[in-house]
Amino acid sequence: MMEKIIEKAKILTEALPYIKKFNGITVVIKYGGSALINEEIKKTLIKDIALMKYVGFKPVLVHGGGKDINEMLDRLDIKSEFKNGLRVTDEATMEVVQMVLAGKLNKNLTTDLCAQGIKAVGICGKDADFLKVKKISSDKGDLGLVGEITEVDTSLINTLIDNDFVPVISPIGVGSDGKSYNINADYAAVAVSGALNAQKLVFVTDVPGILADIDDPSSVISIIKVNEVKDMINKGIISGGMIPKVDCCIAGVEAGVDNVHILDGRIEHCLILEIFTKKGIGTLIEA
Repeated sequence: MMEKIIEKAKILTEALPYIKKFNGITVVIKYGGSALINEEIKKTLIKDIALMKYVGFKPVLVHGGGKDINEMLDRLDIKSEFKNGLRVTDEATMEVVQMVLAGKLNKNLTTDLCAQGIKAVGICGKDADFLKVKKISSDKGDLGLVGEITEVDTSLINTLIDNDFVPVISPIGVGSDGKSYNINADYAAVAVSGALNAQKLVFVTDVPGILADIDDPSSVISIIKVNEVKDMINKGIISGGMIPKVDCCIAGVEAGVDNVHILDGRIEHCLILEIFTKKGIGTLIEA
């Protein structure tokens, strides 16, 4: 029993330099996938975010919710269609996307954070018109109400942060036509982190990180430069479904974020393990 207590004390003291170093920094966390689906993992991640807030971080949460959207579309007998990994979003689908993302999931996450004793406020890009978008044009055909961000007005987010709130953002924006648009949550996180001049952007995903050997899950590269990532893509070491994930990480660095992390959201307390320990558990990508 005493050995376990001492081990916990060692973990806390190991975290002290990182708490001191990162105190006061803005961290944008993109949260979705397995971490959002698994209730036990979700609980630990919420606690991680609360802890980050308590020790002086300024967390901003951007969430997805594809699985919940699919389930609701199925219940309403609305067919799902994807092109290039993006959901084709007609008017009926957009209503469901907004209902699920800005309603159910956003408010549930906000409630979960508030239950940990921190102040959280759920918003979407339609609030104060802070996410302006334009309709995506695709050579694969019309995607409907799918948008890419053209401008992030940070005044609302900064007002919340400055008043000790944690913003919880669902990726829905407004076009010049006044319509709601579905936004890819990864790229929403990139745009928000760049606009906020965030020091860290964390993607909580469903992979261990960038692997030196695709067939060896233990070959996670702890720290890597952007040019090395691009070289791995060119050599085919990074391929398939991993490319969109690392493309978002590269985009984050190129948007001005100092450090971009890609973490395995299937691991309990992945945020704390990555940011507050020497070795970490995922991949840190830097310029």
